Amino acid sequence: MTDLPLDQVRTLLAVVDEGTFDAAASALHVTPSAVSQRVKALEQRTGRVLLTRTKPVRATESGEVVVRFARQLARLERDARAELGMTSAGEPTRVSIAVNADSLATWFLGALTRLPAEPRLCFELRREDEDHTAALLREGQVMAAVTSSPDAVAGCSVRALGRMRYLAVASPEFAEAHRDGPLRDAPAVNFDRRDDFQDGFVRRLPGGEGGGHGGASQVRHFIPTSEGFAAAVAAGLGWGMLPEAQAVPLLRAGRLVQLAPERPVDVPLYWQQWKLDSPALAAVADAVSATAAETLRS
Repeated sequence: MTDLPLDQVRTLLAVVDEGTFDAAASALHVTPSAVSQRVKALEQRTGRVLLTRTKPVRATESGEVVVRFARQLARLERDARAELGMTSAGEPTRVSIAVNADSLATWFLGALTRLPAEPRLCFELRREDEDHTAALLREGQVMAAVTSSPDAVAGCSVRALGRMRYLAVASPEFAEAHRDGPLRDAPAVNFDRRDDFQDGFVRRLPGGEGGGHGGASQVRHFIPTSEGFAAAVAAGLGWGMLPEAQAVPLLRAGRLVQLAPERPVDVPLYWQQWKLDSPALAAVADAVSATAAETLRS
């Protein structure tokens, strides 16, 4: 038996989205026993464990494949209904995208405003570091992502967007206060605990500044928004790597200075999306690519 019964596939998706068998049963208007039986039948059919029975329930690696298939199936079904005129009047098409905070704060929203008024689209944006957005694609949680990886996730296509340039900056007062010591000893601003951008920059500095050392100072502030990060650096809490688009106006206003003007860091960005014949997804991809071409470095 190689087919995947749609009721079982949709049930698995409901369990993952709702978090428990009982909640999935309520959403599907069936009994919890029916949900459990469908999931077990699908696991027997595939010969794999698809869920970890935790709270909340989580998909296994094999389960993520089925969940991604379920979401793609739902997307195709909605597109087909729209083309056949079977959707409710004015019902929008929802597009889920993972995007890093710096792109969201600088250029990405401009891409969404380029889309035509029809068909109506609703966007569900998931903010995640560009090094980790591909994981949301792999798990089937989003349809597309801005990512730093050129390697396509299984079932996805990939295209280059351009390079986002980052500058090491600090307030003039902060730079003056720490000008006699190595950068590795100066307090740093980090986005969150997974942010190792400042550490990597210090490690790449030559000789006495940072080369070969463990990274930036352990005196660090965690500021989990792109706008807040820029404000914290400008306020003198620490130094940080700021996107060029955010740094340049503050540099011109004299609120920031560059710490290593000869050492900018370029981060390549890519657009990955499901391989679906979806008009909505294709329109978004074209708008994102066009905006990136105008705003990112080639």
